[in-house]
Amino acid sequence: MMELLLVLLNDAFFSAIPAVGFAMLFNVPRRFLVFCAIAGSIGHCARTIMMRGGLPIEWSTFAAAAIIGVITIAFAKRHLAPPLLYAVAAIIPMIPGSYAYNTVIAIVQLTASQSLQPELLNSAVTNGLKTIFILGALSVGLAMPALVYYRTRPII
Repeated sequence: MMELLLVLLNDAFFSAIPAVGFAMLFNVPRRFLVFCAIAGSIGHCARTIMMRGGLPIEWSTFAAAAIIGVITIAFAKRHLAPPLLYAVAAIIPMIPGSYAYNTVIAIVQLTASQSLQPELLNSAVTNGLKTIFILGALSVGLAMPALVYYRTRPII
């Protein structure tokens, strides 16, 4: 239990840094930076908890992005600001950089080799699909709470 708490504290701290950094890059007003950090930390910690529970990274990312969507709508209502002010910076720590990097490296090695190597092709396809699915989970998961919350007609 203590190990999980330390992992989550580490996760929260190191996911808040890029969230704040990208919020500053996107010219988010200074008074909202702490909320970007909170949303990024909660989302990344939620994904870590779900992945430790056995859920695949794609589904964990989808659920964490939906949680960020709900949190940022609440922040937006409280501060009378657009939800994307918080949300875009908060999802940046969950971008699948290592999978995208491994995809590009495998593709470059495939093009440099003289013959088709099955392990490189497998690595490129596996990491590429994982990258695409994680990015799709981020975008759909972030959009779904807003689609439900700002809906003018009843769902059913």
